[in-house]
Amino acid sequence: MVVAGFATAVLAGAGLLMLPVAKAGPGGAGVLEALFTSTSAVCVTGLIVVDTPEYWSGFGQAVILGLIQVGGFGIMTFASLLVLLVSHRIGLKARMTAAAETKTLGLGDVRSVVTGVVKVSLLLEAITALALALRFAIAYDEPWPRAAWLGLFHAVSAFNNAGFALYSDSLMGFVTDPWICLPIAMAVIAGGLGFPVLFELRRRFRKPRGWSLHTKIVLWATGVFLVGGSAFITAIEWSNPATLGPLHVPGKLLAGFFQGVMPRTAGFNSIDTSQMNPASWLGTDVLMFIGGASAGTAGGIKVTTFAVLFFVIYAEIRGEGAVNIFHRRLHGDLQRQALTVVLLSVAAVAITTVAFMVFSDHTLDESLFEVTSAFATVGLSTGITADLAPGLQLLLIALMFIGRLGPITVASALALRTRHRLYDLPEERPIIG
Repeated sequence: MVVAGFATAVLAGAGLLMLPVAKAGPGGAGVLEALFTSTSAVCVTGLIVVDTPEYWSGFGQAVILGLIQVGGFGIMTFASLLVLLVSHRIGLKARMTAAAETKTLGLGDVRSVVTGVVKVSLLLEAITALALALRFAIAYDEPWPRAAWLGLFHAVSAFNNAGFALYSDSLMGFVTDPWICLPIAMAVIAGGLGFPVLFELRRRFRKPRGWSLHTKIVLWATGVFLVGGSAFITAIEWSNPATLGPLHVPGKLLAGFFQGVMPRTAGFNSIDTSQMNPASWLGTDVLMFIGGASAGTAGGIKVTTFAVLFFVIYAEIRGEGAVNIFHRRLHGDLQRQALTVVLLSVAAVAITTVAFMVFSDHTLDESLFEVTSAFATVGLSTGITADLAPGLQLLLIALMFIGRLGPITVASALALRTRHRLYDLPEERPIIG
């Protein structure tokens, strides 16, 4: 149902974007341009094959904004409901323990999930839109209607981690403006935390000891990747004359932080991504592949998946029989699900990257960056997407769709298909390493 719903939204959006009124110039958009843009918007990716502010009319931009909002609502709602669905399939004792421990989402309370997602999304988008509109109007002399539109569009795009911008160079014109960059970065971070975390923080912000394991993992991993990613990008690009080099120290720190936040699958850029150091591309690949939190607007394999595997390795190195995180023991099923999601994701990225290498003249760095950005629904680009052959663009369309829905549906399907054997086979240990 989730896959069919998103596919329907993509096709409906493509149909609207093909209308002549959606295109700024004469005629209507081509099928490939409309389908690619619609998929990128619904899957809140941000990759584009045409210049958004120049190619699309006001109606077309409004359609894109609506698709972003539908995609963001859908991801947060469906993912949260799948959490409840999975919870219903575990034992009664475990459900009662989880409900008493987390005090977040009531089991089976579908209405509270849907209304909660809508309220949280609209509130955070409204706050961000107001801050941006005031800045556009006061500091950049934009007329108030235009400033309000710019604020609304970028706020919705930021909270939903979409990365669509109404400037041809994304946000490079505001690289040293904290009143533009910071609200957008905060909205990206909030959207990437996910509804369950935002809901729990609202209810129990002052009682961190009572937070659920999911919230603790998300906040811990988010902090590590935000600080580490920002520091890495800033250090590597500090002297690059094409990126941070010409900026003063405060500007470098702001741009480095902004560029460290965006790989959480937002897709905005305040420096020229195509001119970044190859080492920065590789580091960004890693950040994009990991992504944000589950039941949020961010993509990737999710920080919780990465954290589970990290602690599995840590427990194995220490020789411990059980995997413990924040004084809680992880079930073996969860470890296998995390490993399955990661390996399937690696396979999708690797196969598509090989296809890029075979059917285009782009380097491994460029191909891997573009493929990872599409799979993790980020939207950052080295500038090669628009010049790709139609076949490769169709491959990116499929990858964006798989990357947006794949990790959610695969993890849920694995959890819902848990079966208990009535017997065990004889045990044997092959040689590892």
